[in-house]
Amino acid sequence: MIKKDTYKTIEVAPEPVLFKDKNSKFFGYAFPVTNEDDIKSYLVQLKKEHHSARHWCYAYQLGTETTSYRANDDGEPSNSAGMPIYGQILSFEVTNILIVVVRYFGGVKLGVGGLINAYKTSAHQILETSNIIEKTININYLISFDYKNMNTVMRIIKEKSLNIIHQKLEMNCQTTLSVRKNEADFIFKIFNNLYEIDIKKGARTGRFVFISINTKVVFAIVIISPFSFVISYSNSIFAVGMFFSCVFTLITSS
Repeated sequence: MIKKDTYKTIEVAPEPVLFKDKNSKFFGYAFPVTNEDDIKSYLVQLKKEHHSARHWCYAYQLGTETTSYRANDDGEPSNSAGMPIYGQILSFEVTNILIVVVRYFGGVKLGVGGLINAYKTSAHQILETSNIIEKTININYLISFDYKNMNTVMRIIKEKSLNIIHQKLEMNCQTTLSVRKNEADFIFKIFNNLYEIDIKKGARTGRFVFISINTKVVFAIVIISPFSFVISYSNSIFAVGMFFSCVFTLITSS
């Protein structure tokens, strides 16, 4: 049985939506996130933007193969806001996403039932307007080999249509591959059975993040050192420059 190695998420935050009920206004937002720092940043941003609002209720889900989530009512009656929002995240089967619904109180109480409907509807509307995409879960391999074995390695990469994230072609060569999870064991065995060629799961020469849409790697950023980085696009490496003042935090795809 083939295990699922894809997941749904969003890459770009859509324009906010507005839902009204008895003079109360509910602004719905959706953001792509990969960690709790991203979530905190967006919440701070929205509270500054909507400083006169009454509630900033939200729910998020992080992860691919294993997930974590949180639902927050932010002062609304228990389970009347956060969980209805999270229910829509589950309904649309998305992850690595934050949904926030900002409420301006209109002077008329909606009751628990009314609140559940308002927060659920706002979350549903923002997800309907979002561009939901499917990404693959990839595993990274570091292939190490002598220059004399380059033709063997490159032949396999070409035959199997593997994605090269980064490569160092010298006397002692290294190539970092991104392999779709369901094909990973098969590819590992091919290289592992070759003489004078070493393969390590999850190893890499730098830290990188890649985005895959419909099984195709769109881009990868590879850090060579704390002061320089290169961008790989469609298996080509382009030197971008030296960085001396910025600290980059990149997340490796699951």
